[in-house]
Formats: sequence, structure tokens, C-alpha cells
Amino acid sequence: MNRRDMLRASTALGAVAGLAGAGPAAAATAAASRRPGARDGSHLRVHIAMFDGVEELDFAAPYEVFSAARLFTDRPVEVRYVTASRPGFVRGAYGTQVRVEHPWAPDEADVIVVPGGGYARREDPGVWAEIRRGTLPHALAAAARPGLTLSALCTGVMLLSAAGLTRGRPCTTHHKARPDLEAQGGVLKGARVVDDGDLVTAGGITSGLELALWLVRRELGPEAATSVEAMLEYEARGTVWTR
Repeated sequence: MNRRDMLRASTALGAVAGLAGAGPAAAATAAASRRPGARDGSHLRVHIAMFDGVEELDFAAPYEVFSAARLFTDRPVEVRYVTASRPGFVRGAYGTQVRVEHPWAPDEADVIVVPGGGYARREDPGVWAEIRRGTLPHALAAAARPGLTLSALCTGVMLLSAAGLTRGRPCTTHHKARPDLEAQGGVLKGARVVDDGDLVTAGGITSGLELALWLVRRELGPEAATSVEAMLEYEARGTVWTR
């Protein structure tokens, strides 16, 4: 047995045991959370949008969750950092530099994740700068199509709002940006993750873990999600709002 299979087997066994200990109600809830019609056997392609001033945890947490999910599913999972600007180095809010090699290619994605960052300041870099520049909001607006899930966390949701994608839709964001999101037409829900089908949003910085774990559960199944939780020694918290 290779390392991947051994890790899958040991962690999945622990996760299943945990569900069994929680009783049939918990197991039934987990089984019911998988989205009907998930494309079993095909690739799950996740693109994480990057820009200067992006919050480090906003982009790193979803990247790790989706990447770890590969260990616990037979469905191929591909995770990329992408940019709507020219590929190259992106500098995070705390100075971390990440080389983004992949250009914007929404037709090659099943899920796009938009992190936030820098919303508390109006100057460059960060979300406000990206809204003023217009390149990323325009790219997000043009990306929407059947079969693509657009998701965002923290103040990255404000980039979806600038693209006109949250107006009239259930959504959430970082608590300090919620008044702005509501003023721009978003229908705020008091949940950590809000799943409105092809639009999935999450609250403040650490909720990137919940966003990614929920999408893993929805797309790859509850066993994959609980196995990733066990591997990371982290339990998803908060409420998930769904239709």
C-alpha cells in the first residue's frame, strides 16, 4: 500500500468511526449534504483568484483543503492559483509572495474561489484597488455560466458584489463589510457559509476553511470532507445556509 492509499485508509476509517459514534442522525445528515447530481468520476477543477493585497489565510486555507481532498477521493482534483492580470508574483497582505503561473481561464474551472484582503483600507493594494481597477470584477461577471460555482469568502464577496453577482441573492461576508454588501443588494443570511447553488459565500477570514470543507462535502461527499477534517485536526464550525 502506498503512502496515499495508507493515509486515505487510516484517516477515512477514523472519520467513519466518528460518525458511527455520533449516531444515525449525524450520519444521515452528512449523507444528505452531498449535492445531487455531482459529477462522479470527472475532474473537480478549483481556481483560486489571486491579486495583490490578498489575505494570506483567505487563499491558503481553501488551497490546502482542496489539495488534501485529493487523498480521500477517486475523483481527480486540480487546484490552481489564477490571476485576471498578468501571471507573475502576487504579494499578500502581510508580504508573502506567491508565484501565480496560471492565467484566468474560467471555462477550465468547476469552482472559482475569490479570497478577500485589504478592505479596511481604501488605498492599494487589496479589494478596493481591484474594484477601482475593474479587471477582476469584469472577469468574474463574464465567467458566470451553467456548471460553474462562483464562491468567495471574507471581503472577496465584495468583488462578486462589484461584478453584480450577489444582487438579490442570499450571501454573507466579513462582519465589517456586511452593511456594504446589503446596501449593494445582497440578501444577507446569518450563517458562516451560504450556499445558493452556483453562488457560495462565507464570512470572515478563517471561514475559508468552512467554505472549502463545505464544497468538498458537496462535490466529493461527506467521507472526503470528514477525512480532510481529521487530517487537519480541525472541525468545521458554524451554520451552513442552503436552499
